[in-house]
Amino acid sequence: MSTGQEPVFPEYETDTSQTSKLLRKFKETPFVPIGMAGFAMVVGYGLYRLKHRGEMKMSLHLIHMRVAAQGFVVGAITCGVLYSMFREHLMKPKEERKTD
Repeated sequence: MSTGQEPVFPEYETDTSQTSKLLRKFKETPFVPIGMAGFAMVVGYGLYRLKHRGEMKMSLHLIHMRVAAQGFVVGAITCGVLYSMFREHLMKPKEERKTD
């Protein structure tokens, strides 16, 4: 992109670093990184338990791990949606609620 052109999406093309963008996103939606970390923990635990599964079939073990990982992510998304609804609708000042 040359210096003479206007940016297509100026709100996305600021001069901030990638780390500051990532931290800002984590502050806006805190349950996304929690869901990602939980998913990684469930996958790590599943890989650890893979050696000690005993007589359980491989396919059954993988199905259980997939369900656990998806359940954690869906739970984190649900908590994030509820948190954002709480923040937007219940934490508003009373003046803003009256004008809606």
